[in-house]
Amino acid sequence: MARDEDFLRRWSRRKRATEAAPAAPAPEAPAPAELPSLDSLSFESDFKAFMHSKVEESVKRAALKKLFSDPHFNVMDGLDTYIDDYSKGETLTAEMVAALEHSKSTLLWPKEEKEEAKDPAGEQPGERQEESVAKKDDGDPRQDA
Repeated sequence: MARDEDFLRRWSRRKRATEAAPAAPAPEAPAPAELPSLDSLSFESDFKAFMHSKVEESVKRAALKKLFSDPHFNVMDGLDTYIDDYSKGETLTAEMVAALEHSKSTLLWPKEEKEEAKDPAGEQPGERQEESVAKKDDGDPRQDA
């Protein structure tokens, strides 16, 4: 190699040399007749011949189906969170229902609403609220008109 030859000239010379050289023959794809029978395949078989691009897609799928039907691939790993059937819940016992009713009556409604709902005068709770809203005067003369 000459010292005065720069990088681009050397690269160009090498590229022309590789283009002029005959290309290595590509490995031939196995013909469907050369493929082993799907029934003879097992877990230890070589499936590489079935994965070539010239093999029909249906044959590839059949070979993969045969491979993955082996019990080796059908083992649960224990990390599946959602494999249980959560649509079947446990029934509530009488004690749990009583505890829920007690919690609902003590926690959800304040005592004032309970007393208002049991008003002995026979008024509905909504009527009393409407009267208080109507009597409310915030000093705006436009409301009086």
